[in-house]
Amino acid sequence: MDKRLDEITIVGAGYVGSSLASLFGQNLKVNLIDNDPNKIKKIKENKSPIKDHLIQEYLDNKKTNFRPLNKINDEVLFSTDLFILALPTNFDEETLYFDTSVLDLVIKNILSRKEDSLILIKSTIPVGYINKKRKEHNTNSLFFSPEFLREGNALNDNLYPSRIVVGDKGKNGKKIADLFKNFALNDPKIILMESTEAESVKLFSNTYLAMRIAFFNELDSYCISKNINAHSVIEGISADSRIGNHYNNPSFGYGGYCLPKDTKQLLANFKNTPQNLIGAIIDSNKSRKNFITEDILKNYNTKLVGVYKLAMKEGSDNIKESSIIDVIQGLKDHDIEMLIYEPLLKEKSFMGITVTSDFELFSMASTTVIANRKDNILDTISSKLYSRDIYNEN
Repeated sequence: MDKRLDEITIVGAGYVGSSLASLFGQNLKVNLIDNDPNKIKKIKENKSPIKDHLIQEYLDNKKTNFRPLNKINDEVLFSTDLFILALPTNFDEETLYFDTSVLDLVIKNILSRKEDSLILIKSTIPVGYINKKRKEHNTNSLFFSPEFLREGNALNDNLYPSRIVVGDKGKNGKKIADLFKNFALNDPKIILMESTEAESVKLFSNTYLAMRIAFFNELDSYCISKNINAHSVIEGISADSRIGNHYNNPSFGYGGYCLPKDTKQLLANFKNTPQNLIGAIIDSNKSRKNFITEDILKNYNTKLVGVYKLAMKEGSDNIKESSIIDVIQGLKDHDIEMLIYEPLLKEKSFMGITVTSDFELFSMASTTVIANRKDNILDTISSKLYSRDIYNEN
């Protein structure tokens, strides 16, 4: 890996891939591959394929340049110095393992056509995946570097990374780490380690965040049941510098792309290893959503429950594994009539429930409005709002 990394091909135009294309496209030649024609169309129209205000700002001001393509053609294959794979790896509830089938196919496709290709995986993967694939393809040119990005702030988090972790202790790992550091606007610490260690860092990092969210959610559930002001309790706890004032805002539960699947994968990796805490985090999240549902049913007017937005948090367009969806299902199980306000959805119904983008109609029709995260527009209907969001932040 002595050659310069002048041309990079990123496979997957989601949060990770699009933000990396925007990052590296400032100075390098970048190809962004995705088989979704809508994403390719958006990029060609100078629109961000995902909701991220900074990516759109970079595109508007032409601070970045990358070429959207729907496949890795031969020209791209042989001119690319580094492939970065940012593909979805959903958790399979039956196999208790990440579904790496798409990732497997892309790796095989690249290496079967160009066996000395350098491939960096940014997708979240099971512990041991890199070693398994290196052996399977007889290569030492496959690497993993975990991402620590927030939805809606992906490019910003690449510009100001908390740390750069690469699963390789040799010159290859150093070169990859330097590539990311050279584009950072801060001075992040580089941490090189074995591939299994880097894979573990990703899963344990997200599981810790899930644990913290679950802790403050259980605190909030306790305060609701005992008629105690949760805000005061959280403020008193968070003033301790050992605990800190972050990830302490109650919600309906953790959700999104990463935390639900990463906690489950880590629990599966604990097979034959004693554990109590990891499983408890997952169970706590289920209990929280059930508690929220029961609180709404018992204490609020449920003649017509309005659901304010499906996205996991403000600034995100992701509804995958959003905690409010489980609350909706819980209310549906009790035959509660609902109306959803979600401007992001083009469909007129979701889970059999009418969807509207007319906030005035929505607010007038709803007897109670539930919101995982609040924003200023909800101030006009505060008397019938149900939300556990204390700090008006994600």
